[in-house]
Amino acid sequence: MSELELLQLGQPLLRRKAKPVSDIHSDRCRQIIELLTEQVIQRQGMGIAATQLGFDQQIFIMCSHPNDRYPDAPEMPITTVINPQILSSSEHQISDWEGCLSIPGLRAKVSRPQSIEVAYTLQDGTKVQTRYDGFLARLFQHEYDHLQGLLFIDRVSSTDDMMTEKVWQQQYASRSRNTAIEGTQHGAAL
Repeated sequence: MSELELLQLGQPLLRRKAKPVSDIHSDRCRQIIELLTEQVIQRQGMGIAATQLGFDQQIFIMCSHPNDRYPDAPEMPITTVINPQILSSSEHQISDWEGCLSIPGLRAKVSRPQSIEVAYTLQDGTKVQTRYDGFLARLFQHEYDHLQGLLFIDRVSSTDDMMTEKVWQQQYASRSRNTAIEGTQHGAAL
């Protein structure tokens, strides 16, 4: 696997709104999906959007599994999301920590709807309409924002809710791991 360069904060392409995929069976679409899948595995991420690799297509990958960084993350296999829509969202908002491969070294607390109703197309053309709650809702919204030219820092209400990855690991990640060991639920960060 080759490691492609991810667009980073400050690069204009990261802020461009993605275009809908017109032919999900095209070689271009297939190649973008292969690259995204390769990169999310290689970088041990929970998600990655086409715009982070410089492709202006409405495609992202999301996946989830418990690990040291996200001990409370639910199981979700690698899922290709094409032309996503958020159909509705809960009024109830949850504030939790997020990070991003395109903004290395930074964490911030972001408020997002706890549950969302979404629609998208899978790589094989299957149309999906489903509801995501909690961590998966947050993950979907984070990746969806990338396709809109938005980053998680755009949703931060106060700079007091931002910190370096190192400080976050010291203050929050160890608490989350300890809570998971005790069997108590605790919000995980992206």
